[in-house]
Amino acid sequence: MPSVTELLDMTGRTAIVTGGGTHLGRAMGSALAEMGASVYVASRRAELCEETASELRGQGLDVTGLGCDVTDETQVDALVKRVMSDHGRVDVMVANSGGAFTNSYIPDANIEEFRRTVDLNLTGTYICAQSAARAMIPEKSGSIVTLGSIHGFLTSDKRMYDGLPTFRRSGPPYQAAKGGIINLTRGLASELGEYGITVNCISPGQIPKATTDQGHVERSKNAIPLQRTGQADDLKGAIALLASPAGAWITGHNLVVDGGWSIW
Repeated sequence: MPSVTELLDMTGRTAIVTGGGTHLGRAMGSALAEMGASVYVASRRAELCEETASELRGQGLDVTGLGCDVTDETQVDALVKRVMSDHGRVDVMVANSGGAFTNSYIPDANIEEFRRTVDLNLTGTYICAQSAARAMIPEKSGSIVTLGSIHGFLTSDKRMYDGLPTFRRSGPPYQAAKGGIINLTRGLASELGEYGITVNCISPGQIPKATTDQGHVERSKNAIPLQRTGQADDLKGAIALLASPAGAWITGHNLVVDGGWSIW
């Protein structure tokens, strides 16, 4: 029987983390590299990914930064082929790239904001999963991890944003896209289970960036049972479980990491 340490050992394995240059992606990429994996962090901002990779290499970690637009199948396929060329395998795909483009709300919403949000989050996740699956199927193994959100199964309380002119709520387009990712994860798990590939989702709660309105941060603390907002490193344990052999019998699951926000 393998020990827990052995189950969490990623030595000799490879991982791709999209949106890996900053914030949640950086933390998850760092976690996988700390476990011994060769990690590729990629996003549209190639220079930011390389800067992040350089910093992590300075810590003795095997991390490469590359450019990739996840809404472009050709670019995602090229990213996967690069990892295959370097290592002959793709063990983990973390489809983390996402975001919201919300500047208008119903009944005066700009439909293009909806399309852009769904394309980046939902379509991009599907493209990444499919490209990774092509590389994983011959090996009969692999882990695909998608990124949902608590807003994939909860809506936003508009009162949390009142009086905060510098901070806008994500709105229905983001909620629809993230909700789609959660159920897409289940569908992918069903399709790919016969090949030994696990597909799971991580749904983070309020994990603010340094630029997040502090008024909103303080309001969020009062809505969270643990009385604090999250940090990007709070996702390290979740990705360690779902991407490693320790999570080999977990698939189709949505792991909520929100400090208890969604329990009330």
